[in-house]
Amino acid sequence: MSLALNAVYALTSAPAKPSPQTSNGVYGVDQQRDLPGGIKFIVKDNVLAFTSPEGFDTVSSAVFNGGAKRVRNVLNIGVPPGYSNIVLHMDPMELITMSAAKLEICKDYLAMVTAANVHNFSLISKQNEECTVYVAATAGCSHGESSGETITIEEITGTINIIVLIDGAPVQSCLAAAMITATEAKSAALHDFDVRSRYTGDLATGSITDSVTVATTGKGSPIVLGGPASRLGQLVGACARQAVTEALLRQEPVWGQRSVLDRLKERHLPVEKLAAEISKIKGCEITPEKLTDLLKNNPSALASLLAAARMDDDYKKNLLPTDFTSWSQITGSENSKTAQLPPFIKDTLIKIIKAAH
Repeated sequence: MSLALNAVYALTSAPAKPSPQTSNGVYGVDQQRDLPGGIKFIVKDNVLAFTSPEGFDTVSSAVFNGGAKRVRNVLNIGVPPGYSNIVLHMDPMELITMSAAKLEICKDYLAMVTAANVHNFSLISKQNEECTVYVAATAGCSHGESSGETITIEEITGTINIIVLIDGAPVQSCLAAAMITATEAKSAALHDFDVRSRYTGDLATGSITDSVTVATTGKGSPIVLGGPASRLGQLVGACARQAVTEALLRQEPVWGQRSVLDRLKERHLPVEKLAAEISKIKGCEITPEKLTDLLKNNPSALASLLAAARMDDDYKKNLLPTDFTSWSQITGSENSKTAQLPPFIKDTLIKIIKAAH
């Protein structure tokens, strides 16, 4: 009997036990799940790991032992509370070796590092007739960025780390393709939440320290294709997108709970700027406090502002629809004193304030 395509694999876990406390609280609950073929999924203290006595072939951007390697252990290590960025970047190996030792691992491993609590992970698995795919993700995106923009690093917060484990036999080029597919799925998950770059306010594609590892057991018939449309790639993409989504909400629930004003602020349009700029137009004078009250009591106005923000995203990228000729009335040079406001936000604010008056 063939297995149903994309059937969710039933994961069982061993009895959990409390993990030790850190100086700033409790890591979470230690876990171990036994997977087919002797593979173990372990979360202990600040370490998340897949281990196998037979080993994995890997392609990885991990900070330790990344590249194309064969290892028995794939680790995702959380930075403990109180561990400074300076200490970490001066000597990351101290944290890595100390953390690996908690699982009695001293060789045959690669390691990624994350600022997220590894106990806020998500583990998703799907299978088809060729293979089973497991994706474990930890995620924080308080330092969102949009690849290709100018980045000046002031601090390092937030990391999205993804481990893709394929119980199958993808060839090495397929592993690389699966790595790209998982990365695309990560960006898609961020777009689902409308996460923004802290540098430009554009849609975020990730955070500045993200890492992806793709590992395989090498069992079964060779699999050649790992792109988003391939049978393997569809499993990888679906698992990675769901895992990043769940892990992000566990680590930073705020992404599912933002107000319209929060989302405008993420676009570098805080209410203080909106009020100051729109007040330059005669008849639209308003304080930040009054503008906040006006908007909070007007759901239709908030919806219109968010829709306008999305139109301004298109305007910025020269993607306005060509089948409307009236856009020029909004995007023209009138009221040039408010050039610091995007045109659709500006036009919508003018209408909201004048209607209120």
